[in-house]
Amino acid sequence: MLQQSLQYDRAQLEADAIKVRWKLDLLVLPMMMTTYMLSFLDKQTLNYSNAYGLQQDTKMTGDDYSWVASALYFGWLCGAWPWNMLLQRVAIGKLVGGMLFVWGAVCMLQATVFNFSGFFAIRFFLGMLEACISPAWVILTSMLWTRKEQTLRSSIWLCTNGVSNILGALLAYASGVAGGLSIAQWKLIFLIVGALTFVWGFVILLYLPDGPHNAKMLTEYERVVAVWRVSNNQIGLKDATIRPYQIKEALFDGKCYLLWMTAIALGILNGAVTNFMSAIIKGFNFDALRASLLQAPGGGFEVVGCLLLGWISQLPNMVGVSIIIGCLPGMAGLIGILTIGIEHRYALVAMCWLENVLGSPIILNWTVPGLNVAGHTKRSTVIGIYFVCFVVGNIIGPHLFLAQEIPRYPTAIKGLLGTYCAVVVFQGLYTLWCWLDNRERDRLGLRAEAVEEQLEGFEDLTDKQNKHFRYRL
Repeated sequence: MLQQSLQYDRAQLEADAIKVRWKLDLLVLPMMMTTYMLSFLDKQTLNYSNAYGLQQDTKMTGDDYSWVASALYFGWLCGAWPWNMLLQRVAIGKLVGGMLFVWGAVCMLQATVFNFSGFFAIRFFLGMLEACISPAWVILTSMLWTRKEQTLRSSIWLCTNGVSNILGALLAYASGVAGGLSIAQWKLIFLIVGALTFVWGFVILLYLPDGPHNAKMLTEYERVVAVWRVSNNQIGLKDATIRPYQIKEALFDGKCYLLWMTAIALGILNGAVTNFMSAIIKGFNFDALRASLLQAPGGGFEVVGCLLLGWISQLPNMVGVSIIIGCLPGMAGLIGILTIGIEHRYALVAMCWLENVLGSPIILNWTVPGLNVAGHTKRSTVIGIYFVCFVVGNIIGPHLFLAQEIPRYPTAIKGLLGTYCAVVVFQGLYTLWCWLDNRERDRLGLRAEAVEEQLEGFEDLTDKQNKHFRYRL
């Protein structure tokens, strides 16, 4: 299709590229947003259900709840690498659509569980299913939008985490005030979210494209334009051929290890915030209903943070800086939780809201492998290991919280504060390394003619092989 696009006038292609971008933004992006919102809402169901007697009804004791919270990420850990390899070979739309059916059904099955072992098993299986969503969206974003556009689009679909926080809090509150039902309130939350996910699977299965080459919402000519649009990304289109030398290059690339260490740190933060917000807020002497409702404003913080930093990250050399800036509100919130008097409970809740801004540095860092790793096998390898590392962090996070330290959890809070500092250091080093590589390539004058550069971008070369490639900072 790229060769075909070279037959058209460049000015015409540039004009039509704007229309194609709008089509993708208005038709594909909402599908990605809704799917991701449901994915995060499912993760949050455990947090909200915990406010309505989940632990008591399932006879959990001690740190059983922490292990159930980690179970989803154990499943994600087992599923992350196989899903990434499968995403390289199978149509993304069909794979995600089919997975949504099973995922929705399993989510509803949580309402039938009555003990710790059953809950651990079903959350583990749920994690294996959900492990495909994030890497699928990172890969699809890198194939449909230009490198300049990707950080904002990724921030938009991830900001639905904030929307799901708001909707989840309202759903939990509605379940709490519902009276006269023959079913426990916490079970109702699982049934509603699971049913919504199952129905949404039909939409994804029928309409989600696998890339610019087969987007149903585009005409044949618009698909040519869509391919031309992303040709300057220099990362190539999807290639089902697994190239072992690219896997080796990924494993010997120092920058990739900085990405993976950042992923572990962000995972620790995410696992803690996602699963223990209800417990923290209830510890400030709020009842279950109020604790559920008070989590809704945090979703607003996340939406604003993701959109604002996503927009800033589009500016030249601002991706790394935006990630670091996104860590600052969370660090301030943790310091507030440690130092503000317990009598100022609404001020403490406000500090908890700041933790939701964490979604911004997470999604911006998620986009980095798609932006800065070229060669389809290398990119799939880096993304696969990245999400394995992220999941390992999510498993660790909940275990920082010690039951005897309610309500401030000082050990957890101090540990999370140190983890934020690690993210800042790792991201700073990664950005500096990329800047040095770019400067060296510029010094050597490694540039090409526009047409040659576009064609080379589709030859499945890695970022190290393609000397015309420049890293986003």
